[in-house]
Amino acid sequence: MDAQVKKQVLRKLTYGLYVATARIGEEAAAATVNWLSQASFTPPLVMMAVKADSGLHALLSKGATVAVNILGADQKGLAETFFRPTKLEGNTLNGVPFADGETGAPLLTGVPAAFEAKVVQSVPGGDHTVFVLEVVAVHLNDPDAKVLEMWDTGWFYGG
Repeated sequence: MDAQVKKQVLRKLTYGLYVATARIGEEAAAATVNWLSQASFTPPLVMMAVKADSGLHALLSKGATVAVNILGADQKGLAETFFRPTKLEGNTLNGVPFADGETGAPLLTGVPAAFEAKVVQSVPGGDHTVFVLEVVAVHLNDPDAKVLEMWDTGWFYGG
């Protein structure tokens, strides 16, 4: 397989950008993710690939619930904030305010929407693990917001 063609083809897949957050006690993790898709209507399942060596992966593997914060089209800077390691200070993650969700997962302030989920299955593969998540709570802050898509950022994570 030609590596350059493979990269070009796989980069044609479309993705949104999200910030996934989790916390157990004083241990917190947040990461910008884009390999995420709905997988079932009943029960409502989502699959999310998480880098195996990340803090988010470690917390999800320990049974933490997760909040998937859906970013607005104008929140590219917020996505960049979570490219670096997570720093929990009071009610902020990397300086971004959050409130505890119904499950205790951190919900970022100012995002158009979010959902909370529990891990129901994980499938390791390569440098990422696919976590199958059951949605247990939803939050809609701006029903008319256009969401941030990878294509609009000029970034690529794939290929």
